[in-house]
Parts: sequence; C-alpha cells; structure tokens
Amino acid sequence: MKYNLALAGNPNCGKTTLFNILTGSKQHVGNWPGVTVDKKEGVWRKHSDFNLLDLPGTYSLSPYSEEEKIARDYIVKEKPDCVIDIVESPNLERNLYLTLQILETGVPTVIALNMSDELEQRGETIDSNYIEKEFGVKVVKISARNNHGIDDLYKAVKETIDKGITPKKLPLFEKLKNLDDEQIANARYEKITSVVKHCYKKNKEVQNTETKSSKIDRILTNKVLGLPIFAVVMYLLFQISLGENLFFVGIPGLGIIFAGWVETIWEILTNFVASGLVNAAPWAQGLVIDGIFGGIGAVLGFMPLVLVLYMLLSILEDSGYMARVAFVLDRIFRKFGLSGKSFIPLLMGFGCGVPAIMATRTLDEEKDRHITTIITAFMPCGAKLPIIALFVSILFSPDQAANITFLIYAIALCVAILVSLVLNKVWYKGAVSNFLMELPQYRWPTPISVLQHSLEKIKGFARKAGTIILASTILIWFLTNFNVNSFNGVNQATNENSSVMSEMDDSFMASVGKVISPIFNPLGFSGWRPTVGIITGWIAKENVVATFAQVYDDDISEEYLSNYFNESSASKDELIEAGFEDGIYDSEVAREIYDGILAEGGDHNALPTVRRDIPTKSSGFAYIMFNLLCMPCFAAVGSMHRELKTWRKTLGGVGVQMLTAYIVALIIRLVGLLFGF
Repeated sequence: MKYNLALAGNPNCGKTTLFNILTGSKQHVGNWPGVTVDKKEGVWRKHSDFNLLDLPGTYSLSPYSEEEKIARDYIVKEKPDCVIDIVESPNLERNLYLTLQILETGVPTVIALNMSDELEQRGETIDSNYIEKEFGVKVVKISARNNHGIDDLYKAVKETIDKGITPKKLPLFEKLKNLDDEQIANARYEKITSVVKHCYKKNKEVQNTETKSSKIDRILTNKVLGLPIFAVVMYLLFQISLGENLFFVGIPGLGIIFAGWVETIWEILTNFVASGLVNAAPWAQGLVIDGIFGGIGAVLGFMPLVLVLYMLLSILEDSGYMARVAFVLDRIFRKFGLSGKSFIPLLMGFGCGVPAIMATRTLDEEKDRHITTIITAFMPCGAKLPIIALFVSILFSPDQAANITFLIYAIALCVAILVSLVLNKVWYKGAVSNFLMELPQYRWPTPISVLQHSLEKIKGFARKAGTIILASTILIWFLTNFNVNSFNGVNQATNENSSVMSEMDDSFMASVGKVISPIFNPLGFSGWRPTVGIITGWIAKENVVATFAQVYDDDISEEYLSNYFNESSASKDELIEAGFEDGIYDSEVAREIYDGILAEGGDHNALPTVRRDIPTKSSGFAYIMFNLLCMPCFAAVGSMHRELKTWRKTLGGVGVQMLTAYIVALIIRLVGLLFGF
C-alpha cells in the first residue's frame, strides 16, 4: 500500500535538504496547477511505499501568498497520510507558529527537530518528550545535512500511520474560533512562548554571546563594504565558471575546461558520423551534421558552463551568503520596482542568458520573477560580444572602440532599468515588492546537496532549451539551403553535383529577409543580409557574425585574404605567428584563421560591402543595439517559457523585448541624423 507524506516547514529550515536525502534521484519537479511554484515529488528511496511531496516553504498557512495557499489547500483538502513538519531547532519559537497551524487541521503529523546538532554544540537542548506530551504527536531530533536521525524519523512516521496517531485537540483551538486575526496570532504566540519556556534549555554562558554569523555579517552586510565584497565574489564566480583567462594567468576556468572536453568529444563523434556520410546526398549530410549534430552540439556546449555556474551558486546559496546579498541590494532595487534578489540574475546575464533566466526562480514575488526574466535578456552576454567587436571595429576607429563598447553596456543597463519601471507601472499597476527574508546561519554546504541542486537545474535546461534549440537549428539550416526549385527538379538539373540545395541568395531565408527588411529601413540599415543576420542570431547570437561572413562572402575572397596576410611578402616567421603551420600559406587555413579574426573584430577594413547596407555610424550603432536588446537566442526563449510557464506570457515578454529594441534603435538613428553621423 502506498502512503502520501507531505514535508512542510519554514524557508531555510532544511526541508529541501531532507527531501533530497530521502528521495535521492527518485524525484520529479513539476508545477502546481495554474501557478508558477515548483511542485517537487519523490519516493522515499529506502521505503518505496512512501510517496513524498515537498510543500513550498512558508511561515504560516494563512492564505495570502501562492505558497501559503498551496500548502494550506494540500494539507486541508488532500489530507496526506502524514505531514512531516520540519522545525529549525535554533529558531524554535518562530517555527512553532506554522506547527500549531498544521496541528489545528487534525492531520497526522510528525515533528522533525532539524539542526539539533547545532544546538548541542552550543550546549543547548530541546525536551522533545515535553513537546510530544503537549501536542500529542511524535517528535524526532534529526540533522538533515549530516543524515542523522533519518531511521528514527521513519519509525515515527510508520508508527503514526499504523496507529492512526492524530494531534491532541488543544483548548486553544476552540478558543480561536471566536477571535479576530490579531487576537488569534497573539493567542498562538502565548501558547508557543509557554511551550518554549518549558522545553528549551538555553546555555547561559552563550546566551548573550555574539554568534559567528553575526560577526561575519558585520562585514558582509556593511553599508560600505557589502557591495565591493559582493563584486569580488561574483568576479571570482564568473572567472571560475566562464573565464578563459583565470586570474589573468592564462589558465581557463573550470566551465571552459569542461566545455572544451565536451566539444572535443562531440567533434570526434561528429567527424566519425560525417565520414560515414561521404557518399550520402548533400542535403542528407547537411541535415545530419549541420542540423541535428550542430543543434545538439550547441546544447552540450552550454551545459558544462551552466553546471559549473550553478554548482558555485548553490555553494553560495547553501552557505547563506546569497540571502545577505539580496538584503544589501534591496534598498537600491526597490526604487526600480524590484527586490534586491533581482540583481543576481541580471549579473549572471553578463555571462550567459540561459542560466541567468533560470536563476529568476529564486525570486519570491511573481512580479519580480516575470519582470526580471524579461529584462535579463537585455544584458550583453558573452555571445553578444562578437557582434559588438565586429561592428565597432568596422564602423569606428580603434581609439573609439573602448568608449563605444562602454557606452553600449551603459545603454543596455539603463534600458533594463527603464523597462522594469514601465512594466511595474503598466503591467503590475505599481505593485510594491514585499521584501521579507530571514538571514540563515552560515553553514558549510554539503557536496551531495550542491550536486543535487545543480543536476536538478541542469536537467530542466537540457529538456527545455535543448529541445527548442535543436528544432530551431534544423529549421534555420533548411531555410538557408533550400528554395522552391529544390522540390521541382530545377536545382538538381542545374547544379554541378546534382544537389537539390540552393545558393543562399536564392534560399527561403533570403526570400524571408527581403520581405522583412523594409521594417528596418527607418533604423538605417537595409537589404536582406542584415535582416537575415538578426534572424539567425535568434539561434545563437554568435551566428550574427557567422552569417555576415557567409552572406558577404564576396568580400572575403581568396585575393582579399592573400593581401590581408601579405602572402607575397610575409616571412616564414610572420606566417607562423599568424597561425599558418610551418610558415606555409594555405588558402583554406587562411579562411579559418580570418574567421576568428573577424569574430574578434581584428580587421578594421573588413566587409566593405557592409557599408552599403549599413552606411553610417548611427545606423551601425542602431544595428548593434537592436541585436543586443531584441529577442534572445532560442535557448534563452526556452528558459523564459520554463520560468513564465505559459506561451502567452512568453510571447508577451518577447514582444516587449522586440518593441524595446526597435524604439531604442530608432532613437539612436534619429539622433544620428540630427547630428550628422
């Protein structure tokens, strides 16, 4: 027979840690119907007859927030076979408020006094027998982090269910029926104070002694030092997970190292498959290698970065530090209609938009989650840097590059702030974010907990973002390589290799670009090629540069490359330094080397034909900002849908991003026309 157990408790009481220990990998993360709160279910791995449900962390069952409504409705209406109420022992008095409300429902309950080991280290104890007698339910001391007391917890739950043990009907419960809300709260706290007075034995020697957490907080939450310390911590986090030059000593970060391993393995596998398709039709080779393997490879390339980033963030979260950061930043972000917690996803957006958007789930208010999800896409992530580098190098002189790049970042940040203000006023009618956060004790994170949290998040990334980016890659490959004549025999008859594929200029994508391009004429750039660059950038922003290299291929002829590398006059050492093995010039190798130079913005005379389609500095600046602020890559859109939950809200968010990008680009273009640049 299967039994349903519910885990309830305050935020930061160790409830999710206990859930992860009990279920291991036998858990599923879904959503409660109609709301944005995660629903975590699992099976007690050592006792498969017990199904476990991790209720949202809440301080009470008063039906005000989504979390409180969910917890209350499940306990009262679904009536689980037993509720395991996790109580944080060092904060017994505050935690017992929720305990009393659960006991009032009459549902069989077991109280788990978590973090009991911390109390013992301080020389303090809780008389669990007294609580058992007072409330009429089983009380067990546990330490979820150290996996202590789990067997005793099972025995208590089993006995409660087998014997049908229900909470004692306290006289208080009858008394509450005739009181108003304020009187009810006071009556409950009177009962809690009485219970704590009799069961909680404090150590008088340490009672008035400042805790280690308080001492650390004097530094980390200091008005002057708090922000600089946080900046250093975030810098180290990004260096370790995303940095290619760790601490400026030439060593790549862990995320880059792992990503390199994955990419190498995937490249070997791709080449192996490609060798088996040598005699296949060109379209079949393109579909398998460029479409399927290219799409999956893009997802796999992201995953090591995301995994390392989330492991480091989990360490910071489990240690209690992230709660302090939100506290420090709340005073600033409240002015823009958000809470301090919103800064974490925005900062992560400078590295990669996908994990940044996923990080919004840590925000408490639905308003904050939705607004931050939308504006996080405005951050100049690493994938957008090639766009900035390319166009800044083409359109501006080298001595202007640093100032223009700084201006781009500043505009992106300002736009994000302004959009958050507008959304808060228009979409949420000026709703104010309630910022209530307990600062938990600092604790050493456990490796198991960090790994489980990270894998849980990476699975969602692979499932949602992976599916979307794979499908979109195949679609874009098809649109850029086929046209109507691919299906009526014309291409097969005219192509030298009898391929049904078309030239890019005649492809479906070119046709789409020609139809859409008039929309962008007011922004100062025309022609189908820049338009196609925007579209392919929705797969991955790096594709904008790659697309320009393809659609402006005539600008990168063998003659141009030969002149660029000074083939006729360059010495052997100069060619070796440029990247040619043994100092011998090779046209194919020259193209590969030049593509890298182009992506880094190293050729200030590159792509002269671009200046025909993007003729002025203001139009080029408008093109950069439109690409930075418009809809992010499909992987990020997939993550947006995961966080916003519905396609209506997701498409609404994308609409906000597209409209914002167009307005900003139009303003830049008009200012350029006004001042003649």
